Amino acid sequence: MSGRPRTTSFAEGNKQQLNPPLGGMKISIPGKDGGKVTTVVATPGQGPDRPQEVSYTDTKVIGNGSFGVVYQAKLCDTGEMVAIKKVLQDKRFKNRELQIMRRLEHCNIVKLKYFFYSSGDKRNAVVPCDFPVLWGAKDEKDEVYLNLVLEYIPETVYKVARHYSKSKQTIPISFIKLYMYQLFRSLAYIHSLGICHRDIKPQNLLLDPETGVLKLCDFGSAKHLIKGEPNVSYICSRYYRAPELIFGAIDYTTKIDVWSAGCVLAELLLGQPIFPGDSGVDQLVEIIKVLGTPTREQIREMNPNYTEFKFPQIKSHPWQQVFRARTPPEAIELVARLLEYTPSSRISPLQACAHPFFNELREPNTLLPNGNPLPPLFNFTEQELSIQPSLNSILVPRNQESSNSPQEGGGAAAGSAETNEPQSTPAQATASGVA
Repeated sequence: MSGRPRTTSFAEGNKQQLNPPLGGMKISIPGKDGGKVTTVVATPGQGPDRPQEVSYTDTKVIGNGSFGVVYQAKLCDTGEMVAIKKVLQDKRFKNRELQIMRRLEHCNIVKLKYFFYSSGDKRNAVVPCDFPVLWGAKDEKDEVYLNLVLEYIPETVYKVARHYSKSKQTIPISFIKLYMYQLFRSLAYIHSLGICHRDIKPQNLLLDPETGVLKLCDFGSAKHLIKGEPNVSYICSRYYRAPELIFGAIDYTTKIDVWSAGCVLAELLLGQPIFPGDSGVDQLVEIIKVLGTPTREQIREMNPNYTEFKFPQIKSHPWQQVFRARTPPEAIELVARLLEYTPSSRISPLQACAHPFFNELREPNTLLPNGNPLPPLFNFTEQELSIQPSLNSILVPRNQESSNSPQEGGGAAAGSAETNEPQSTPAQATASGVA
């Protein structure tokens, strides 16, 4: 997880007046095994706002960054491991990450189990979730924190890719197919809700190595995009930043996530980032080295304000020469469909799922390399099947049709904070009044 969680800005007109809290307690007592048990008043991530006591133990820090801190803990009632993402709460606004996560329910997206608010270490108070702000605090240092309780999954695509890279090996193509298919499916779902993740990268893709399930996490930069409303262009981690963002576009679409996903796919095939820029300008140079200089029309499609700028004319590099000789042609063709300068020319996430590159996953006898069956890949919800109905005959294999009754969603995970390249700093952009 990376990037400071976003809060609703004045420019979006979503400022909420928050009522004073009724109270609440955070209690820490010794557990049966001598460990500290913490009990909080928390609200379930989905469903009605019915605060309840939740107890957890074995708390330890597993990650931190500009967003805050991530803890690992164990729920006392079930023994389930969870990750608790603790972020500083702006007292003026409701947290956008929380608002978005409460809307999401999908098998390839991190599920919010609970959330609660706590103060700084000095007072150690927790307030009911219906009243997010401690008004009238006597100590200015007594900040309020939002705590997101998420299912814990230790692995990420970044860790797996780094493991293979250190061993001077490439990730098996079957794994790449499995991971990317689930990423595209998660993007199709959130994009159908108008939500753009804005920070797709290997660190934010959680993995269960036993089941092969991938779950998209860290919605700290995510936003519901509304046509005509401005958005910050300084968003998304650099290596995965779409060219329209580098050109300073503020009216971009969810296709910036598609570009980022294309960068992830290319990275898994190459064993290293495809566009490793040292700065925003250098990032564009790295892209031009492969895609060639964008035409005036392509620049206009990315950001009309840049049509008068001139760039040195560089020819595109053939995609077949970018990748290793043994790279499947279907994989290269998919990358080419994703990494288009013109945002509207990039295929949709669901079109990517239906791409021939993933046909192997739709074959009835395909198994994981460890011999286990594939995770659920075709349990599409009614909402998913309504996104692009013309693709349904491809998305749902014939051998799955009888067992594929539309689902209601589901899924969950949370992971660690790690990085291998410069991060976005959304906090700087928020100050401009646009998010």
